[in-house]
Amino acid sequence: MRQALHEPAALYQDNLFAVAFNICQNAQDAEDVIQDTFVQYYTTKKEYENEQHIRAWLIRVTVNKAKNVTRAFWRRNRVSIEGYMETLVFETPESENLFEMVMKLPERYRIVIHLYYYEDYSVNEIADILKLSESNVKTRLSRGRAMLKNVLKEEWDNDK
Repeated sequence: MRQALHEPAALYQDNLFAVAFNICQNAQDAEDVIQDTFVQYYTTKKEYENEQHIRAWLIRVTVNKAKNVTRAFWRRNRVSIEGYMETLVFETPESENLFEMVMKLPERYRIVIHLYYYEDYSVNEIADILKLSESNVKTRLSRGRAMLKNVLKEEWDNDK
């Protein structure tokens, strides 16, 4: 199964941007990653089993390209996430606070939390996308949740 470029771009562009932004923590870098991902999709002559296979492949390529961007030498002089946070609109202050806390998690936990809660992937699907074992994904989810719980509990205790 092979779809024309505009079909997966229309369907998955926002999801891929969220994945890339989650890793890069910079909107411009995330946009570049998405563009590179779709260029690779267009130039690759790969046949896909179904639409889920296309989505998983696109996310895998996005994750890899985003990680490459974060490892680049020039990346050390990037703009902080606080600048981008000012442009985002949240429904409640709690959702904004939660987003900030998730973005501060170490990358290994941030990625699995994002894929699980924001992209609605199962543990098995995340394991396939990230090339990890299911137990590793479960461990990262558990540790990420524990980190979030501790940070949010501390803030809640401080508010009293």
